[in-house]
Amino acid sequence: MKVEYKHVLVTGGVGSVGRAMVERILNEHPEVERITIFSRDEHKQIDMGQELSAYSARLRFVIGDIRNDRKIEDATRGVDAIIHAAAMRLVPAAESNPFEAVATNVVGTNNLIRAARLNGVQRVVAISSDKAVNPTTAYGATKFLMERLLIEADGVGDTRFSLVRYANILSSRSSVVPLFLRLRSSGVLPITDPTMTRFSITMREGTDLIMHALTEGWGGDITCPVSPSYKVADMAMAIAPDAEHRIIGARPGEKKHEAMYSLVEAPMTLRHGSYVVICPTGGRWSPKDYIDATDAAPVDALHDYNSGDNDEWMSVDQIRLLIKKEF
Repeated sequence: MKVEYKHVLVTGGVGSVGRAMVERILNEHPEVERITIFSRDEHKQIDMGQELSAYSARLRFVIGDIRNDRKIEDATRGVDAIIHAAAMRLVPAAESNPFEAVATNVVGTNNLIRAARLNGVQRVVAISSDKAVNPTTAYGATKFLMERLLIEADGVGDTRFSLVRYANILSSRSSVVPLFLRLRSSGVLPITDPTMTRFSITMREGTDLIMHALTEGWGGDITCPVSPSYKVADMAMAIAPDAEHRIIGARPGEKKHEAMYSLVEAPMTLRHGSYVVICPTGGRWSPKDYIDATDAAPVDALHDYNSGDNDEWMSVDQIRLLIKKEF
């Protein structure tokens, strides 16, 4: 796929997903002439700039916080498309500091919407989370509100706002996998609930999803991957079969199973290849419009899509091979 945009801004561009998107565009899309990395971590920006020095002519680093409306307004001037990866995303931190999560994930997103409209940005793709589905934590609630802001924004003006929604990427800091890998030499792995299930998604699959929304999104849509599930106990067995698997109990608000869309969303959800697309309610286009233009088909409107009730599961051996490949 070819990216039509010459200047792309990545908020949270030094984070795991933001950086993966920057590197992918640099390596695979020479048609993008400039990438602006917007974040508030100057140390990571310096390190990233040094490590990507071969691409320095195409990179622009901006120190800033999306909570600062003037700063994000300045950073979006001359930008064609935005990948919005900036977020406060660690669940325990958001539980302890809910206002900070609101300030970043909700107010910051609203600042970005206003700046994008003001500066004539053509496309915004924002990264949401499975925790926005029937939220049970402060973090999930802020991501739910972020989605509502962007979907509503798409109905007004020329800027198109799309979203992607997925679970924790295996190699990200929010995933249990790096934790298990760090602790396996200790002989003890802390497990919240061995019957807990999660969706499997790699960094490449996550960036595939973002690229799809960037080039194929209609605006007002939420695109989610169709992914295999695994049990947390099987992940622990794949990483450290000889370690003690110590049950510590779930954290406050932690779900036993992840969900990509809810029963409420199912009537507006379509299956399109390896993705599902949640269409906007009362937006500029309808599910029928999408079906007529693509090979998409409605999903079962009486069921949600969660990791505990999935058609595809990963075995311990399959998980072990995936971990070896990813790490």
